[in-house]
Amino acid sequence: MAEETGRTSQPAEAGGDPPQRPALNVMSLNIAHGRKLARHQVLLSRATIEENLADIAAVVRREEVDVVALQEADGPSFWSGNFNHVARVGHLGDLEYHFRGGHLAIRARNSHLTYGTALISRWPLSATKSHAFAPSPPTPKKGFVVATVTVPGFGRDVDIVSVHLDFLSFRQRTRQIQELINVVSARGNPLIILGDMNCGWGRQRSSLRQLADNLGLHTHQPTEKIATFPAHRPRRRIDWIFVSSEFEILEYRSLPDQVSDHLGIVAKVTLAKPE
Repeated sequence: MAEETGRTSQPAEAGGDPPQRPALNVMSLNIAHGRKLARHQVLLSRATIEENLADIAAVVRREEVDVVALQEADGPSFWSGNFNHVARVGHLGDLEYHFRGGHLAIRARNSHLTYGTALISRWPLSATKSHAFAPSPPTPKKGFVVATVTVPGFGRDVDIVSVHLDFLSFRQRTRQIQELINVVSARGNPLIILGDMNCGWGRQRSSLRQLADNLGLHTHQPTEKIATFPAHRPRRRIDWIFVSSEFEILEYRSLPDQVSDHLGIVAKVTLAKPE
């Protein structure tokens, strides 16, 4: 399992309106190995994949994102140009710090393939961890990364997770979510979990309810259809942002940009008001 780490509120005026609470802008996007809407990344030139990643970075800049969670994020791989996609998006997106977990890594003499999930951040990422889920044939291995971020103005550390769950099996997603719960609950920090969950909120018995109930998380209008997939004709809400009780979601929306086969989602998060 490969891991890679790298670097790639205004004061209130006296009187007038009360000071704004500090906020964190977060984004999640499955970047589909840089292929955008193409059938497969192996059919594209490196130059085309670089252009596709530049389009993703332009969205990151436009949305003034502080932390972005990526899924299907490649390290140097023969099928997608042989360069680090995460570092490229971070550099072009003006975000200095990144951490990528290679949940699937195949290394041969003349060709390598590695991809997984990643975090790119305006601020340093500490206590980083990459976790690959137990194999779930016939689907490729998936997993998550988690890192601690000290957000200016929040006064405490925050653990942020980028996760990718199995698309085929409810049973496998349930097992994967339990693995995620076991890891992040032991860390003890407030949580923001973003990613491609490959499922909707569902009824009483669902993987997402298991995640929310066990970790004390909430999201924006879970039954609202904020569709993210497929990007060319969105019908399903399978990409999500969850936060723990310490936080309030001020804004939450999907993005219109077809820079992948998924649409990105963004949220503005702040500390919850004391009761």
